Amino acid sequence: NCSTILKSLHFITRPLSEEEGNFSLAYIITIHKELQMFVKLLRAIYMPQNIYCIHVDEKSPKNYKATVQNIVNCFENIFISSKRENVVYAGFSRLQADINCMRDLVHSKVQWSYVINLCGQDYPIKTNKDIIQYIKSKWNGKNMTPGVVQPLHMKHRTQVSYREYVHSGMSYVYPTKNIKAKAPYNLTIYFGSAYYILTKEFVEFTLTDARAKELLEWSRDTYSPDEHYWVTLNRLSG
Repeated sequence: NCSTILKSLHFITRPLSEEEGNFSLAYIITIHKELQMFVKLLRAIYMPQNIYCIHVDEKSPKNYKATVQNIVNCFENIFISSKRENVVYAGFSRLQADINCMRDLVHSKVQWSYVINLCGQDYPIKTNKDIIQYIKSKWNGKNMTPGVVQPLHMKHRTQVSYREYVHSGMSYVYPTKNIKAKAPYNLTIYFGSAYYILTKEFVEFTLTDARAKELLEWSRDTYSPDEHYWVTLNRLSG
């Protein structure tokens, strides 16, 4: 019952300020468990002027997926990713889940400015207005994807080929004996956080640029590629 959900959980139904109403954010939330935690997170970050893409792990139980769908159906600005992955920790599938949501978000009618990615165990310590003002004050037109040149102790992540083992009970990434070729376009690989705040222009670039596409393919058999993909692209000149 959607009216019960909105009322009992006290979802915010109108922009709380003119500034917020004129600055829409996009969110990508990847989830696979702990429904109550997801609902609390969604309630905390929800604003009617924002847009939310939820990626539900394809391996999640049917009743979990159905319940998430029921909640999402109550909102015009929340949707489930049109393509879902069997997400494996530290695998390419985790990166692909974000990209699937990005492909959906760029076609959204909502004119969002930045996208923020979260997992189901995240929770905000700042308000929507705080986040917007922080972006405007220090990062206007820039991406937040911090990182450093690939450290020596992380070279193994991109030097050998990794594979995903997917099973409902146990999924993991394992190394093979195959040595990988160097990164395309002789790119310098950077390492940083898998979590980011990215401009819409950068997202569109990521989905269309030849270098971004080739780096994505090259990253398909690396370890935890979401920790090098965004930060490497953000360091490209221009």
